[in-house]
Amino acid sequence: MAGPTRAGSHPDYSSSGTAGFIPEIWSGKLVEKLYASTCFGEIANTDYEGEIKNQGDTVQIRTVPNITIRDYQIGGGLTYEKPTSGKVELQIDKAKYFAFEVNDIDRYQADIKLMDEFSDDGGEQMKIAIDTDILARHYADVHADNAGATAGAKSDAINLGVAGTPVAVSKTNVLDLIVDCGTVLDEQNVPETNRWIILPAWMGGMLKKSDLKDASIMGDSVSVFRNGKLGQLDRFTVYLSNNLSVVNDVAAGNKKCTNVMFGHKKALTFASQMTQMETLKNPSDFGNLVRGLNVYGSKVIDPKAIGHLYATRG
Repeated sequence: MAGPTRAGSHPDYSSSGTAGFIPEIWSGKLVEKLYASTCFGEIANTDYEGEIKNQGDTVQIRTVPNITIRDYQIGGGLTYEKPTSGKVELQIDKAKYFAFEVNDIDRYQADIKLMDEFSDDGGEQMKIAIDTDILARHYADVHADNAGATAGAKSDAINLGVAGTPVAVSKTNVLDLIVDCGTVLDEQNVPETNRWIILPAWMGGMLKKSDLKDASIMGDSVSVFRNGKLGQLDRFTVYLSNNLSVVNDVAAGNKKCTNVMFGHKKALTFASQMTQMETLKNPSDFGNLVRGLNVYGSKVIDPKAIGHLYATRG
């Protein structure tokens, strides 16, 4: 028996439709989706105080106090200071949402849990959207000595590329460039632990084809050929991401250039909260409405501890 007709704007979830969820015979599983990996939660300070309820809220980020070093004189006594942990206010000024509907007939006839699957997908897409937004903004917030053709707080001699003249990356120089990024942080006295660098996939490929002949260079016993986190290299934890900002540099001959970011975890702060996740009855149809709201904020709080490499494929 034929079912009810379907409005032209409503997707067809039947086995003959493009969505193909209502089965004649169905495996009960969705084809696994491939999601871009997200890394901002790994590279930023997320230690905040306060509860996030809405867009416009403010949270307090705890920072490490500076301890004063004094000269010692025999018999001169000691001066004891009372370290105060400063706090940085982080405005929760960004918000993203997803919303979808599931018709009761589709839900009952499908042999997979449509709302669960769609909600899971919405959560993954939310993380990717936030990661892309953040990585597209904060490379511009680095200290002037940590970017450009004359980077280096002490040397002014490290070329990290500028608009119009990006650094051309190849398998022969990719290792040297990563070491240069580390040197930029060294010249700012950035701690050697908790350093990170995010590479685009094409640059990660260059790294794997470089003189990186064994895993010991990566700082561990695991091969460099792995998914996600590549490992350690010159004190950096190396991440791959397809969410980095890419521009078409007309002045450089229409080359695609990537804004590669590197730094220390103390440079960035990030707070995020899924503040609303609701399932409502659809007032205009039989079924449910599902919607989720995620609010977040991010800020560069130590520009000296983050750097920017402007790179293109050589």
